[in-house]
Amino acid sequence: MTVLIEEMSIQDYDEVRALWLAVEGIAVSEVDSKNIIARLLAHNPGLSFVARVDGQLAGAVLCSHDGRRGYIDQLAVGHAYRRQGIGRALVSRCLFNLMRSGIRKWHLFVLEDNQDAIAFWKKLGWTERVELVTMSQHGPNAA
Repeated sequence: MTVLIEEMSIQDYDEVRALWLAVEGIAVSEVDSKNIIARLLAHNPGLSFVARVDGQLAGAVLCSHDGRRGYIDQLAVGHAYRRQGIGRALVSRCLFNLMRSGIRKWHLFVLEDNQDAIAFWKKLGWTERVELVTMSQHGPNAA
């Protein structure tokens, strides 16, 4: 099996969104619309990636930074491609490019009932931050 990892483009959007919807533990909302993802990709070039096996989408990850901290979002690997290092490879590519941008601290959010994802991130050396409370506010028409 040869895995090809390449920078995500907006042309990948429909396939990537279908993957997000097919994988449990991924929350998809209006802020994941094509227009907003296009803006994220344009604002953070070289940070989000797709993985393909024999031309088929196997995984995808969104990554961004605010100039100070990096964020990994929406990591998804299709069921048939799990436990083959694809998720790890996607994350490694993100972190490498964040470091090249001068970013040395990274965060991500995982739904608390997504135990598979929590186990994955812990296996990669990430630490659960239980002392933080996430607070959100939505603008009009945002979910």
